[in-house]
Amino acid sequence: MAIPISIKDLLERHKVESERIEYKANWNPESVLHSICAFANDINNWGGGYILIGVDEKDGVPILPPVGMTKATVNTVSKDLMRICNLLEPRYIPVFDEATYKGKQIIILWASGSNDRPHSAPIKLQKKGEAKEKIQRAYYIRKASNTIKANSDETRELFEISSRIPFDDRPNQDAQLEDLRPAIIMDYLHRVDSDLYEEAKTMQLTDLALRMRIAQGPSESVQPLNVGLMFFNERPDSFFRYARIEVVDKPDPTGIGMTEKYFYGPLDKQLSDAVAYLENYLIKSKTYKYRHSAEASRFYNYPLQAVEEALANAVHHRSYESYEPIVVTITPERLEILSHPGPDSSISDNNISELKMVSKSYRNRRIGEYLKELSLVEGRNTGIPRMLRALKENGSEPPLFETDATRSYFNVVFKIHPACIVSHDDRTNDIFNPTEKRIEELIRNNRNITTEEMATILECSKATISRIIVGMKKSGILKRVGSNKSGYWDIVG
Repeated sequence: MAIPISIKDLLERHKVESERIEYKANWNPESVLHSICAFANDINNWGGGYILIGVDEKDGVPILPPVGMTKATVNTVSKDLMRICNLLEPRYIPVFDEATYKGKQIIILWASGSNDRPHSAPIKLQKKGEAKEKIQRAYYIRKASNTIKANSDETRELFEISSRIPFDDRPNQDAQLEDLRPAIIMDYLHRVDSDLYEEAKTMQLTDLALRMRIAQGPSESVQPLNVGLMFFNERPDSFFRYARIEVVDKPDPTGIGMTEKYFYGPLDKQLSDAVAYLENYLIKSKTYKYRHSAEASRFYNYPLQAVEEALANAVHHRSYESYEPIVVTITPERLEILSHPGPDSSISDNNISELKMVSKSYRNRRIGEYLKELSLVEGRNTGIPRMLRALKENGSEPPLFETDATRSYFNVVFKIHPACIVSHDDRTNDIFNPTEKRIEELIRNNRNITTEEMATILECSKATISRIIVGMKKSGILKRVGSNKSGYWDIVG
């Protein structure tokens, strides 16, 4: 039976990180068992992973088209899989799917993170007649793109995290299976181009929810998981208080003229609607022409990609046990995105101040899967680098990351692009860059002033000053006399 993601995306690695995919050209029961064990243990809370059999690889990259498998081999694997999975302690069975890609038949095993971890597996598969008590076992985990035996420290860590099932992967005792809406599920499967879409048309809700692993339990008492309610119910805030995004516009510190906009619905809809609102309501571009030149520069008050990344990170990493919404606050000088709680303790204060936040494990392992499938977030730990790149390309300052000693909150602050701050005197003629005029004034007062000093005085980044100076030099307003180290600026005309 099909899995709830696109086979093409999985094989071409469009949305699932390489660490969560393993390729096997041939059926190797022992190696596959170890990989199933590692993905089920999910030591980093990445959400498990996928094993593709019949697909060769080189340096972790699949070789396409796949080598494929014969029908006889597929039948052998389907029978052998149950036998080897019975050797896991506790027992664990991945989702089995047969698929055809570019005319080649392959097998896909979906081994999501297990709520019964830690699992151990035999180091060597038992030979016929070998005494069971002689079988040596080990705990297997994923490190980068490799399946390895856990050492003593990793085994200890695995036992520690196994007592804490991620909140999004827990069954919800206050909900019924019928709270999962088939129409929303079908829309999702269609949007991600899953082969399960056609099969789902004739499936019972119970079977479909179990297949997608958005519910669990015996047939007479199947309960939805929290992640299912977050994505496949029209009002997740009915089950998780304040599971919404609020956008607050404060044009005046006193609150005069303040407006609020709330976004409800499945998490992906909240995020998409909030981003679309900010794009239409907040994001503005300005084009500045340089005097005596036909050249112009376009800046945005806030680069949309950076705002989108920060908001997506908040949706992904916030706690849905917290009775606090995600709040986006807009003022004339900045935009802030506040969520609760703050970063994981594995991320140090220095990491935060240096904008190098690489999480060791995820707070919500399943939410990220759905957001990636819907192309609303990128791969693991890529959000902040994309955010920084978008800000740099726009000439904006880096963001500020704020939290407290107990990591009770996380606030991302974007300062408005300095070239988009227009003084009162410039509002009647803001076609020219106001920062350019201020740089010109500084140079007239001190021809030896450095770009660092200008950036400090004008309260913006050195990159922004450098970009504007390049434009001024091209337009013939400014020139550098002598070397960069010992020379000086000269205003032309």
